[in-house]
Amino acid sequence: MIQTFKANNLNERLDVFLTRMRPDFSRAHIQRLIAEGCVLVGGVLRKGNFRLKLEDEVSLEVPDAKNVEILPENIPLDILYEDNDIIVINKARGMVVHPAAGISSGTLVNALLYHCRDLSGINGEIRPGIVHRLDKDTSGVMVAAKNDKAHISLAKQIQDKTAHRTYIAIVWNNIKEEAGIIRGDIGRHPTDRKKMAIVQDNGKPAVTHFKVLERFGDCTLVECRLETGRTHQIRVHMTHIGHPLVGDPKYGAARHGKIKGNFAIQGQALHSVSLELTHPTTGERMKFTSPIPDDMEKILNKLRNK
Repeated sequence: MIQTFKANNLNERLDVFLTRMRPDFSRAHIQRLIAEGCVLVGGVLRKGNFRLKLEDEVSLEVPDAKNVEILPENIPLDILYEDNDIIVINKARGMVVHPAAGISSGTLVNALLYHCRDLSGINGEIRPGIVHRLDKDTSGVMVAAKNDKAHISLAKQIQDKTAHRTYIAIVWNNIKEEAGIIRGDIGRHPTDRKKMAIVQDNGKPAVTHFKVLERFGDCTLVECRLETGRTHQIRVHMTHIGHPLVGDPKYGAARHGKIKGNFAIQGQALHSVSLELTHPTTGERMKFTSPIPDDMEKILNKLRNK
C-alpha cells in the first residue's frame, strides 16, 4: 500500500513528519521503512533527517505484513459462553491477546486456536477471531468470533455503539464528582512513542463515561463505560483528569512512586466487568459478566480496612 502526503511544515525532518502522518507507527518503525527504501520525497530517496520544503510530496510504501505461523497451544481458558459463532472469555491479567513483535506464543490467540480450531479470518493470521482486545494487564470479559459472519456483526455493533463494554477500576485520589464524561482525542504521545495521550492533532475521538462506586480518600473505585475503544483509553482518560489507575506502570508510576510497593498487583487495577451484545445469528440480546478478580478484591479490602 502506498500513501502520499504533502509537507506542511517548513524544514521539518522527514522521519518526524511521517510519524505525525502515521501516529500508529513508532518513529523507529518509520526510520526502518526509510532505510529500506520505502519512502520517497519528490520521487527521490532521502534519509530520515532530510529537511522538507512546503508542499514536498512524500510517498510511503507500507509492505504487506509477513505471514507468521501461529501454533495452537493447550493453555487453560476461563470460558463464560461458547457456541458455533462466538466464544466469550474471562481473560486473565498478564495474558497477551494476540502475537506481536517478539511474542509468538502464550497468547489468547494461541489458546483459542487450540480450543476452537476455527476462528474468523478477517483480522489475518496473527489476530484470528479477535474483534476487540484488552491490554495485557487488564482482566475480564471479551468476545472472539468463530466465523466471518459473526466477526462482521460484532465489529459493527462495537462501531455503532450497540455493544456495551463496562469496566471497573481503582484510581488514585478522591474523585469529587459522582459521575462524568471524559472527552479527548487519543493518539501517540508526542515524545514517548510507547504511550498514548490526549492530543490536538492526528488523534482519534474518544469518550469515556465514569461513575463513582466507592471512595477511600486516597483512592476511588469507579465504573467506566466505553463509548469508543481507543488504545489505553481508560488509562489515558483517567490520568488526564488527575486519577491514574492504581498499579499502572505506564501512566501512574511517575506521579505516585513505587506503586507495586503500595498494592500487590501486576499491572493496572482495571477489569472488564461486563459485555452486552446481540448474538450474530439468533438476534438475542446477551450480557456476560465477570466477578472482580482476587488481586483487585485484596486492594479493596485493604482500603476498606485502612
